[in-house]
Amino acid sequence: MYEATRLALAWCSVEDWQPPALAVLCRSAEVRRRHASVILPACRDLAALERHDLKCLAYALAVLDDEPLVVLHKPTGTGFEVRIGGIGDNFQLHTLLAHLLVGGGHVPGTMPSAESVRLATDPKPAQGRTETVTTGAFELLAADGERIWNEGLPDDIPVVDGHRLLVLDEPTYRRSWNADRFFPHLPGTAELTRVLTTDETRTWFARTSSGDGIRRPS
Repeated sequence: MYEATRLALAWCSVEDWQPPALAVLCRSAEVRRRHASVILPACRDLAALERHDLKCLAYALAVLDDEPLVVLHKPTGTGFEVRIGGIGDNFQLHTLLAHLLVGGGHVPGTMPSAESVRLATDPKPAQGRTETVTTGAFELLAADGERIWNEGLPDDIPVVDGHRLLVLDEPTYRRSWNADRFFPHLPGTAELTRVLTTDETRTWFARTSSGDGIRRPS
């Protein structure tokens, strides 16, 4: 009887625990690493029952920290190693990849504004909702060609041969979004650690539906 009561109270109060849990998770990568493997599956199981809204908790637990990412740019056939952390959704990831690759002169495209980048990375959270808008520079794709949605998470990027592998293509249509980050108290980081050699890039492209990644005239 006691166990049933305890479970019933837990079920009814689970959403009340979400705000304090987020306060801790958004301030400590160590806490996220320690608890995500246990709590995240349970959180997703609860969400599947469609009785509790635990989206924010699931997103926080799925945040990647110090995560290597192989990024292939399909239009130019170039490849990069990037290391990311603290990124709450793929809108934020998209902004930071455009900052690194377009802003760094590595690939053509639409460079995000300095304010958009600041909002994605500044340790100090923005006060209130901003009016800063970012325009997408890429189409985000998995190795098999399936779309990686901006509304999703970096954790959605599949692992291929031990590395998360993301393919960037030309955007199929113009899309823009407010540059506010999903978690105001969690600044994102993205560092370009290395430009891949031509041979390395071809090897990675061979693992994708794009073949060698080089577009040739028909």
